[in-house]
Amino acid sequence: MGSMSIWHWVIVALVVLLLFGRGRISEMMGDLAKGIKSFKKGLADDDANPATPAAPPAQVTQQAAPQPTPTADQAPR
Repeated sequence: MGSMSIWHWVIVALVVLLLFGRGRISEMMGDLAKGIKSFKKGLADDDANPATPAAPPAQVTQQAAPQPTPTADQAPR
């Protein structure tokens, strides 16, 4: 009772065929196949050209801050 028989699947297939038409279904399947082929090609390109490791970041050395020069207003008296 819970499972669908072959007749249920035939009716569903006929309704889908009537709604979308034969040409539209084959067009969608062609687009799906192109997408899968493009995806596989992208994966193959990634495997063929492994990413080169990035150069290690340059080390920053700590430098003393420059001493401010006294101005005429700040001159010692």
